[in-house]
Amino acid sequence: VLRVGVTGGSPADGLDPHHPPTYPDQARVSNLYEPLFGRDAAYNIEPVLAESIEPSEQGRVWTLKLRQGVSFHNGKPLDVDDVVFTLKRIVDQPGTGAAALAIVDMAGLRKIDARTLRIPLNQPYALFQDDLAQYYMAIVPVGFTPARPVGTGPFRFGSFEPGRTSSFPRYDHYWRTDQPYVDELVIVDYASDDDNVQALLGGDVDAIANLPPAQIPDVKAAGGTVLISESGAWNPFTMRVDRPPFNDVRVRQAFRLIVDRDAMVTQVLAGQGRVANDLYAPFDPAYYAELPQRTQDLAKAKTLLRQAGHPNLRVELTTSAGIGPGTVAAAKLFATQAKGAGVDIQVTTVDSGRFYAGKDYLNWVFAQDYWYTRNYLPQVAQGSVPDAPFNECHWADPTFINLVKQARGELNATKRTQLLKAAQKVEYDNGGYIIWGFKNQVDAYSTRVTGFVPDRNLPLSSFQFRTVSFV
Repeated sequence: VLRVGVTGGSPADGLDPHHPPTYPDQARVSNLYEPLFGRDAAYNIEPVLAESIEPSEQGRVWTLKLRQGVSFHNGKPLDVDDVVFTLKRIVDQPGTGAAALAIVDMAGLRKIDARTLRIPLNQPYALFQDDLAQYYMAIVPVGFTPARPVGTGPFRFGSFEPGRTSSFPRYDHYWRTDQPYVDELVIVDYASDDDNVQALLGGDVDAIANLPPAQIPDVKAAGGTVLISESGAWNPFTMRVDRPPFNDVRVRQAFRLIVDRDAMVTQVLAGQGRVANDLYAPFDPAYYAELPQRTQDLAKAKTLLRQAGHPNLRVELTTSAGIGPGTVAAAKLFATQAKGAGVDIQVTTVDSGRFYAGKDYLNWVFAQDYWYTRNYLPQVAQGSVPDAPFNECHWADPTFINLVKQARGELNATKRTQLLKAAQKVEYDNGGYIIWGFKNQVDAYSTRVTGFVPDRNLPLSSFQFRTVSFV
């Protein structure tokens, strides 16, 4: 039995593959279900349930071919009807993937045969495969409900206690016939990073996601193994651009100049990361690395705040340990740095259930959050346009929206890059994110297990526990 500890769970936990907002949710759905395409450890797209996908009509129509020999946990063979059902389910419920699939002409989906589906789009989109390769785009059988969690993954449903423990026995008819290597997967939710680490050190679990970098020496001293992966993951400060004081771009610019990015990486991440420049998607070929690197400038921040009419600004920063390791420490460090610009930041820490549940989530005026590695357009679809499911900054810039729309339909890679860089410049100048660093993904496991590898995507080898075995 492979036991994995993950922080951030709550009674609001679920098993819906199309809406997994927390780390424990993502760990569960990554093993119960599978998408058409996925990402390898280097963040390259690879086929999973799909065998291939080919564009025609200049990217307006895509022909999908399914892999043979795949069955769901209830024994039903995977076919095109399941894909159609899944796509419609994602679009019909507000959530993670609906915005990305809004481009699909659902009424025009055409089943060619049991393994072949023609997917028409409302406009050309050269990067459609990228959207299908997200972990929240898993394929489910016709008639699926989360109350009966049936997928094609290496582990099938066993038991589920929200906010506590869930178990998943090995699926003996998994299409990768030699996997998984263990008989059962148990995922344990922990309320804090300390509890998670102590569970590993005490032998209660075999691996943990999101080891706080400061505790790397403790794990190594106890004989554990630390897994470090360079990633594009980021923990931003989020400013609501439609609410005072952040509806004034000068305040947003000032806050970006307050943060000491080097100190954040050194102190919060214990050096396990690198400085960022208020832009995401660092592995995207169109990443705008040439923009001037922002550094702390308290004098200029004071000037901007004074011009905005806020020479002695006081704001509340809402955070939670459930967002991820170092989040609360980053909030407190930022509050200390802000004093140098005459800004009084009150840090309010709430539990994960309060932060992510109910009407407050995505409506905090000034808060923090976490995002995993994504390329630019898929990330925009998740958080930076008005219909995005997680538009926490309430960002709705018309120029930005128009540039993104043009880029999505541009098939020429050079022209698309130019459009994407222009969009990034708009966010760099006016956006609501403070992206101070990209963190290394730091996880840990005991010497009893093997099979984890550095991965640019999700924690613990993208939660692909099918490859893990006991020594």
